[in-house]
Amino acid sequence: MLLYYPFMSFSWDFLIDLGLVSLGLLVATSIRHRVRFFQRFLIPNALTAGFILLPFYNFVGPYIGIDSGNLGSLVYHLLSLSFISMTLRANASSDKTGNGRIFATSVSILWQWGIQAIVGLLFTYFLMKTFMPDLFPGFGLLLPLGFVQGPGQAFAIGEGWARFGFEGGGSIGLTFAALGFIVASFGGVFLINIGIRRKWLTEDFLKGLDTSAVKSGIYPSRKRRPVAAEMTTESEAIDSFTFHIALVFGVYLLAYLLLLGITTGLTALGPLFADLAVNLWGISFIFSALTGILVRTVMHRTGLDFAVDSRTLTRISGLSVDLMVTSAIAAIAIPVVQRYIVPITILAGIAGVLALVLVPWFCSRIFTDHQFHRTMMIFGVSTGTLPTGLALLRVIDPEFETPVASDYMYASGLTFVFAIPFILAINLPAYAATTGDMLYFWLAMAVGAGYTLFVLVAFFFIARKRSLRNKSQVWLFPERAPAANESR
Repeated sequence: MLLYYPFMSFSWDFLIDLGLVSLGLLVATSIRHRVRFFQRFLIPNALTAGFILLPFYNFVGPYIGIDSGNLGSLVYHLLSLSFISMTLRANASSDKTGNGRIFATSVSILWQWGIQAIVGLLFTYFLMKTFMPDLFPGFGLLLPLGFVQGPGQAFAIGEGWARFGFEGGGSIGLTFAALGFIVASFGGVFLINIGIRRKWLTEDFLKGLDTSAVKSGIYPSRKRRPVAAEMTTESEAIDSFTFHIALVFGVYLLAYLLLLGITTGLTALGPLFADLAVNLWGISFIFSALTGILVRTVMHRTGLDFAVDSRTLTRISGLSVDLMVTSAIAAIAIPVVQRYIVPITILAGIAGVLALVLVPWFCSRIFTDHQFHRTMMIFGVSTGTLPTGLALLRVIDPEFETPVASDYMYASGLTFVFAIPFILAINLPAYAATTGDMLYFWLAMAVGAGYTLFVLVAFFFIARKRSLRNKSQVWLFPERAPAANESR
């Protein structure tokens, strides 16, 4: 940093960034509390804070030695920490349909993976045959990588394609991820307000949203406030919050060691597996979730889970999500968008419109409970990755009282298994660029089509009669149970 003095023997970079993010959140909270526009549209404070800091990190920070480099690392690690804190919680629901919900959640995620891969590759092929004949064949795959898997994966894969001749691929991946966050933010708020007006939410949740505290974002001074957490340890020995933070970071260390071991084993098998190992680090949050599930299971079976308070873990997850969403939006590099701006904007716009229509249509039919909550979660993770999905879910489920967030965390492990063919096929378009053989490109297209076909088969199997009921309507309302006098 330029702001350096000889007597400063310790690095302040991380704390300065954390302080700026925190300041942005405080300003955003004040705005939400005072400005009716933000109250009316229930815009999360983290989104507002991110856009407040966006111009600073792009146009002011670089001149005083502050860049957004640390924010990317912050987003990467906070994503995993939010997964861990959610998977360590007691399961929000233990009914027998849990496994069905988890599979349906995984299918819903894969639905957008397949659609976006096909749209991205077809659009790339169109540009290669018309306006941009020298366009890299893998350009379109950066759409699902940026939208669904996030900036870490998109940047890692894009940078890896430099050895195939695609310079600036990492920056383009970040641009898709940035536009995905914007689509998720504004599209998500639009969907929430549509859901409220059209009563896609149940009456209980509508009443909960129609309060001054929810709208302003701050509880009134004289109102009895809810209990945020329970103590599980004696503070004389160790503070309860410290204990839970230590648990989360301890699990994160185990996840790191697990991924490091897998990477070492795969690298020893040859170059192809080494490429796979590099890609796995971009989705390290999945290994974090799997490790969290394993630790939670061990604690439950050994009787140690009594020391874990789910509400404290919810607070940790909330902290992670707020900091993560703000950092992710503030880290968007506006100058990067200038290159390939037209095709990136068009492709991102197409994907955004498809998600706005297809996600509500799909989720309202494949799920039988909390349809709108699941819609917001899937829309968020299909356009802006998990941070935005959780941020949008928190607007209508602030305490994560529904099983939606937990189901997603458990579904991530299943999704990872299903994603292995996609990860293995990610470099196929790059091989088309180096060999000149477009067969590799069409093989990648076939992988996307295969995912779409699998999802459609699973959809009809799960939704059954609901799958094509009122198929022209974007939202399918659940069937109303007959009243006692109607059933006679």
